[in-house]
Amino acid sequence: MSPSAVLRHLRPPSPLAGRLSVQSLLFALGEGAFMTGSAVFFTQIVGLTAAQVGLGLTCAGVAAFLAALPMGKLVDRFGPKRMWAVSAAGQAAMFGLWPFITDFRGFVAMAVGMEVIGALGQAAHGAYTIDVLPPDERVRSRAYMYSSLNLGFTLGSLTGGIALAFHSNDVLHALPWFTTVVFLVNAAAVTRLPRAAHDNRTPAQRRTRIPGPGPLRNPGWLLTTFFGGVFWTNQVLLNTVIPLWLVEKTDAPRVLLAFLFATNTVMCIFLPMAAARGVDGLSTALRAVRVSSVFFVISCLITLATHDTVGWITIALVWLGHVTVTGAELYLSAADWTFEAELMDPRQRGAYQGTANLSATLGKVWAPAVYTFLAMNWGATGWLVIAGIIVAATIGIHPSTRLARRFLERHVPAEDLADARVASGV
Repeated sequence: MSPSAVLRHLRPPSPLAGRLSVQSLLFALGEGAFMTGSAVFFTQIVGLTAAQVGLGLTCAGVAAFLAALPMGKLVDRFGPKRMWAVSAAGQAAMFGLWPFITDFRGFVAMAVGMEVIGALGQAAHGAYTIDVLPPDERVRSRAYMYSSLNLGFTLGSLTGGIALAFHSNDVLHALPWFTTVVFLVNAAAVTRLPRAAHDNRTPAQRRTRIPGPGPLRNPGWLLTTFFGGVFWTNQVLLNTVIPLWLVEKTDAPRVLLAFLFATNTVMCIFLPMAAARGVDGLSTALRAVRVSSVFFVISCLITLATHDTVGWITIALVWLGHVTVTGAELYLSAADWTFEAELMDPRQRGAYQGTANLSATLGKVWAPAVYTFLAMNWGATGWLVIAGIIVAATIGIHPSTRLARRFLERHVPAEDLADARVASGV
């Protein structure tokens, strides 16, 4: 590839996409830095046991699940940009409080508060990006933002790793304040973004109830996002099951884990736009789902074979299994961005985002326990069952997307529905 072609690939689809990508990088930088050192911070600085950390994070996860839809409705009421900025500033303030937390009760309160504020930010960010980006640019820009997000997490992990390398509680104690500063810069960047269409509504318009049924009455959307959650169990394979399999069921050296995650990082920085190329409507999004599922199934088949291989063959196959499951992640992302643009009521994008978080969580929350049990206890049969789950979801999502689109066509005025697309004429 020529230098000019490389530069074209690195250039954002538009100036607005570039600004949104900077925000993605800032968010991931701050989040990644703290998350890298969080286990040590919670146990050594806050003074918690591992069991207390797990229990507190579980409580926070339940709170985020329950808050998803109410937070989405707040986004629709007050506008996505405003709520996104509020969430970013709130997260910055919460990170600034972490060094002052010294017991389990405070930890739970902080964790719950951060997850609820994060649920607001997630719904607002999703609604804003679809609202503000031109239809023809939505998928390409989201792909570019995804690359920036992964780059930010990489830089954040390096920052957190440097803090840990000092072996100093004083340095670790200050790590949340680094994240606070980054998140304050992020919040300022959000306030400088252009207003989306739903940010321009008058107070009277905000008080007016949107006519028609909400997302909880859209069975196609609930099913589509549930199946989406099932597909995103590829992250369980990537981060949990394959590493456990490598350690316990193969003769591959443990240092290979570092190369596996490095491969995933590089692919997720440089390949999202390539995977999103040509995804410009529901039919092509469903094709991307099928490609993603093929990669997922191939990963299962390759990985199960490593139980009986040795040496370099095992190393090569485990690495290839990781590459293919990363391919599943990339193509699924492109499909997801299209479904969000084309299957949500443009007047209720916040509520639809919140509902998606609910149903997607139900689609994937079971996977760590189930996939780990299947792979580690059933061996080859377990891997085939895991692959079969994804095949079943792939079959199911085709009628569910059609059902979701027909629901919108029945209940959303044509002039509003015209904005639910990712390409001209779609």
